[in-house]
Amino acid sequence: QVQLVESGGGLVQAGSSLIVSCAASGRTFTSYTMAWFRQAPGKEREFVTAISGSGGTTGYADSVKDRFTISRDNAKNTVYLQMNSLKPEDTAVYYCAARRGPYSDYDLSYNYWGQGTQVTVSS
Repeated sequence: QVQLVESGGGLVQAGSSLIVSCAASGRTFTSYTMAWFRQAPGKEREFVTAISGSGGTTGYADSVKDRFTISRDNAKNTVYLQMNSLKPEDTAVYYCAARRGPYSDYDLSYNYWGQGTQVTVSS
């Protein structure tokens, strides 16, 4: 069982930067691919980015490519999402997710989810 706790969300202005973090419980963190998904009001949940257990493979949605960066610190069981040049359309609840296995951007392949952290970008 893996428990995920996100932190770092908030209200920022367009063009700003923000880092959100996800701390995971458990002893086999490197066995898990970690991902961030988001869900805006009235919209379906969408993939944002993911990183493999070793950190060697990453992927991004086209909407965030070149603005967002995912990273992980396996010694701290933590994954980070650095968000730069934020836009109002980035406003959403951001969810951390984990799956025991290789890289995937398919939300239903993730077994563990955090409670979410709200990111609001004002224009």
